[in-house]
Amino acid sequence: MAFKGKERVTFIDYEICKLTQCNSGNGICPAVSSCSHHVLKQIDGAYSAPIIDPNLCQGCHYCVKACHLGAIKIIKNP
Repeated sequence: MAFKGKERVTFIDYEICKLTQCNSGNGICPAVSSCSHHVLKQIDGAYSAPIIDPNLCQGCHYCVKACHLGAIKIIKNP
């Protein structure tokens, strides 16, 4: 799936993303908290996996840096 007009897109690897294993004792994903554009969200509440709309992502990389498990990556648009 290609995202029109985007050279790179943000990708969350849900095999790696496990909020019970990262350093978020309150269930809030550190990457969600770091997203200054508010496009990374936990819509089902604490301890739910974050989701992102890659079409709205600005590619600031804050979420990538904040993810302690390395589950969020910015990849070349397929």
